Amino acid sequence: MPERATHEASTPPILTISDGRAHVRLNRPREHNRLEPDDLTALIGIFDRIDADPSVRVMVLTGTGKSFSSGFHIGALSDHKEGRGDYDPHAFERMVDRLEALRVPTIAALNGGVYGGSTDMALACDFRIGVAGMQMFMPAARLGIVYYASGMRRYVTRLGLGPAKKLFLTAEPADTQELLRIGYLDEVVPPGRLEARVDALARRIAGNAPLALPAIKRALNQVAANALDVDALNQARRMSSASEDHKEGLSAWAEKRDPLFKGR
Repeated sequence: MPERATHEASTPPILTISDGRAHVRLNRPREHNRLEPDDLTALIGIFDRIDADPSVRVMVLTGTGKSFSSGFHIGALSDHKEGRGDYDPHAFERMVDRLEALRVPTIAALNGGVYGGSTDMALACDFRIGVAGMQMFMPAARLGIVYYASGMRRYVTRLGLGPAKKLFLTAEPADTQELLRIGYLDEVVPPGRLEARVDALARRIAGNAPLALPAIKRALNQVAANALDVDALNQARRMSSASEDHKEGLSAWAEKRDPLFKGR
């Protein structure tokens, strides 16, 4: 992953692209990477750019500083309730749904605590690697919030009904071991090893067939949502079977070498 920012300036999310990998960094370390209303629009724009760039094969989402993200700015919710500002109450859900639907596989590199709506951002990613000692906290019930539909679906389909109920209804923090046990985290590494482990996983994913990966990801997400488009899946299967990448994959397998996919 690109080197962490060393300054304390707060900025909108930062996108960098290199070697087939997009890196998105939440960059408000003084506010524990709190998400402002304008950040939601910026993130959707970043996701659109990634989807439009055929050179990108995997995306990493992380944060600057000691926290992954403290979630959405509660002050913006208060302003909206009192009639101040023009915040769209559905903007956060749209942003996370857009992340989940991203064409390429995604990795959440959880460099620290993850709270509130940002817990759903991480769930919308395909992989979640955390650091030892991090916590996760879903405070919706403490704030009198009934969570949005797609977020509840992600919690239940990824973690199971029991863990989802515990996290939502108790509003208690979950520690690293609990997050591993319920499947919120795929792996835990020491803080100093996070970037290396995420880079290794990103390289592994980026080395697979770029035509097959998006179709597989899309179908798996649809299966989880009980909404599989069988016709689209069969079309993708036909296209991949006729591709040069499929021939290359078979040749590389027979020759016991790494494949060199070209995305066609």
